[in-house]
Amino acid sequence: MVYQVLNDNNLCNYYTYENHPGSTQKNTISKNKYEFLDDSEISNQLLDFSDTKLSTVTFFIPDMHCASCIWLLENLSRLNPAVQNSRVNFLSKKLSITFLTQEITLRKIAELLATIGYEPLISLEDLEKKSESTSHRKLYYKIGIAGFSFGNIMLLSFPEYLAIDASSEVLKQTFAYVILLLSLPVFFYCSWDYFESAYKGIKQKFINIDVPLAIGILALFGRSVYEVLMGYGPGYMDSFAGLIFFLLLGKIFQQKTFDVLNFERNYKSYFPISVTLSKGKEERIIPLSKLKVGDRLFIKNGELIPADSILFNGNGNIDYSFVTGESVLVNKTPGEKLFAGGKQVGSKIEIEVLKDVSQSYLTQLWNNFSFDKKNDAGITSFANSISKYFTVVILFIAVSAFVYWLSIDVDIATTVFIAVLIVACPCALALSTPFTLGNSLRIFSKNKFYAKNINIIEKLAKLDTIVFDKTGTITVQSEAGIEFIGVDLTFSEQQMVSTLTSNSTHPLSRQISNHLNIKSDLILEDFIEIPSQGIKATFNGNTIKIGSKDFVNSVSVKTKSHSEFGKANASIVYLSINDEVKGYYKISNVYREGISEMISSLTDKYEMYLLSGDNDSEKENLQKIFNDKSKLLFSQSPYDKLEFIKKLKSSGKKVLMVGDGLNDAGALSESNVGISIAEDITSFTPASDAILEASEFYRFNKFIDFSKKSLRIIYLSFGISVFYHIIGLGAAVQGMLSPLFAAVLMPLSSITVVVFTTLSTGFLAKRIKLL
Repeated sequence: MVYQVLNDNNLCNYYTYENHPGSTQKNTISKNKYEFLDDSEISNQLLDFSDTKLSTVTFFIPDMHCASCIWLLENLSRLNPAVQNSRVNFLSKKLSITFLTQEITLRKIAELLATIGYEPLISLEDLEKKSESTSHRKLYYKIGIAGFSFGNIMLLSFPEYLAIDASSEVLKQTFAYVILLLSLPVFFYCSWDYFESAYKGIKQKFINIDVPLAIGILALFGRSVYEVLMGYGPGYMDSFAGLIFFLLLGKIFQQKTFDVLNFERNYKSYFPISVTLSKGKEERIIPLSKLKVGDRLFIKNGELIPADSILFNGNGNIDYSFVTGESVLVNKTPGEKLFAGGKQVGSKIEIEVLKDVSQSYLTQLWNNFSFDKKNDAGITSFANSISKYFTVVILFIAVSAFVYWLSIDVDIATTVFIAVLIVACPCALALSTPFTLGNSLRIFSKNKFYAKNINIIEKLAKLDTIVFDKTGTITVQSEAGIEFIGVDLTFSEQQMVSTLTSNSTHPLSRQISNHLNIKSDLILEDFIEIPSQGIKATFNGNTIKIGSKDFVNSVSVKTKSHSEFGKANASIVYLSINDEVKGYYKISNVYREGISEMISSLTDKYEMYLLSGDNDSEKENLQKIFNDKSKLLFSQSPYDKLEFIKKLKSSGKKVLMVGDGLNDAGALSESNVGISIAEDITSFTPASDAILEASEFYRFNKFIDFSKKSLRIIYLSFGISVFYHIIGLGAAVQGMLSPLFAAVLMPLSSITVVVFTTLSTGFLAKRIKLL
């Protein structure tokens, strides 16, 4: 049935990736099995996102197990055009599907998967726990059988060890056959994964690390079987069983180590941001991790909706580009459902949380392919290229050593051949990069610096240019001195200003709102916020504008000149009501603690730039922080910032952009590395590669320095691996290393690298006070 479906849709390449792809369906799928998914209440609980055009769902697929599975599941759109996109997370066996809401139902999606042999498990929670607890059970069985056989074979081989002549030749031969019998499950069950992996690699025209292991195992077992059948004794069955036993122990150690050092953090680590909790007319900032079902939140212009919610108050204009990749506004009215990941565009809204914050959904969105940058991480590619040719070189050395020793002693030649194949392993090379960078990522997280993935650390180490935004990045929002200069404002006018600025997340707007601190029931209409220009709205027929001079004076009317309000050496925010300029707010910014020392430590090592959307009124103050080599650019629009980053990159620069994610999202996305500075609001932008809590900004130079040290640790671990192979292979080709001892040494090389990288990153982090 599956073949017919694939053949009808020209998808028979499925059978070329694996010899036995997929899983045989043991039971016929009932046509009513997924009828319950037609219930809107149930389907709404399963959907990650849904609107009138697109819906997204994530299924757990327990039968996903090979390359053919991945290929077919990521080509579902060829089976049904209503499926827009399907992406596999192979390690967690999850499939994320985006489909056209009006053309296919969730039930049809589930039935399509079941038809091709990948029946989704709808009750995810219980099975995932079961899957996690039993993931290593098969390996434990193999270790148990190999250990049992190894121990008993050694026991039966004691007469051989002690050179005791058997009283009966028949008894000696019987022992040999018993040993052979004990070794059969070790060969056909415990070691079979190595043969299977080697066969698949050769079938794909790739010689993987299991090829020399499989050849070595086969040679050792074959030679021993020959000696038993010819009556020479038990051969090397004790070494063979011990070899498999220690290889499996090394494998479980590596798997357990990866489980412990799992670098995929949860949403609490990835999103060090807060939400604005609504308590009547009061607002209170709480961490995202403390958000509960039933909580009411205020979502301001440009802020993300952190969890599935109901719109309780206000007019929702939701941009779901973070979820779907399409920047289309969806209008929502009170009572309608809002999905996590949407961004409010317009005036402040009040929502009520329906679901807990998803542990993986937000991070999945952040790593969405729409925001992926070209991976120019070279050290990973370097390690992979070495591993690619490693096996071929080892096979050449093993064959050469075998040929050399064959004319001297056949037994030594066999031992040397097997020992070379077993002792050499590129695992240390493969492990050094993820373990070093992964541990560095954990150290960064402990210091409130949250990177998207390990590649960001390597990119940080290779930068040569740093670009800073000003407002909200190097300035402190809460400590600014604010003064209004101009016509005295009435209380009602101050109410309008307070209400308007409270709907914006821009640092200057928040400072003005906190300065006025007036609670009001004024109804705001026609709210508009233009990045780097200003905000405006209407209150009972009165139009109020706050922003730059050009934005406030956009209507040609008679206004007072700037000189009439006095000269200001600070950030200036103009105010007009009904196109009459009332004056301006003079905001004397306070720069972050330690900013001068931090900038000074970077100036001699990097090209430094400052891009600001404000005027140059604070140029004098900024020149004291940035030295003469740095370039300060003012009145920069978001487009100007984006084009500036493009220009730097086109000249060959490796650019780091540091901003608050409000007016510089494009620049953050375009840069090689974009870091967003997070205050106490939901200022997260998916364009950023990392989030740094504002309180830790003064240590920014230490994070860059530690990234460079992390690369040095990787190079040193490469050196350790090379040294290990020189010693190990040198001993093996000289006949000084038995296959059994080689099997012990092989996992020890991986252990050495793991211990070295973990201890080294911890030691260096302590030296620069990151731990």
